[in-house]
Amino acid sequence: MLRSASAQVRRNVKNDACFFVPAINRVQLLGRVGQDPVMRQVEGRNPVTIFSLATNEMWRSGDGETTSTGDISQKTTWHRVSVFKPGLRDVAYQYVKKGSRILVEGKLDYGEYVDKNQVRRQATTIIADNIIFLSDNLRDRT
Repeated sequence: MLRSASAQVRRNVKNDACFFVPAINRVQLLGRVGQDPVMRQVEGRNPVTIFSLATNEMWRSGDGETTSTGDISQKTTWHRVSVFKPGLRDVAYQYVKKGSRILVEGKLDYGEYVDKNQVRRQATTIIADNIIFLSDNLRDRT
């Protein structure tokens, strides 16, 4: 159901006005935190809390996909999560810990940067606007 960029703007025939067809950039990830968060601040910009999140995908391979035969395969995908929202940024920095199981809701962001070897790289980041704590670790720390 993906459409080209030209399909994003429609013309209203009655009054010749343009309006935008809504688009969705929404992500939900459920996984475990790979490292304690760090807070960074570039001069002249708001601080950001950054951490990594691992999600796992499991499937059964072989002839017996509907039965219990076959090998179980697993793939782990690592995601970079950035939190800019002021209240959430501080809560994430204080309470998100390595190994915590959390649900992150937000949007995808694609960017480029130059690494320390002057090589141009691309990065995909999840910009979080909500975090739900699923581990009991939060209760143990208070």
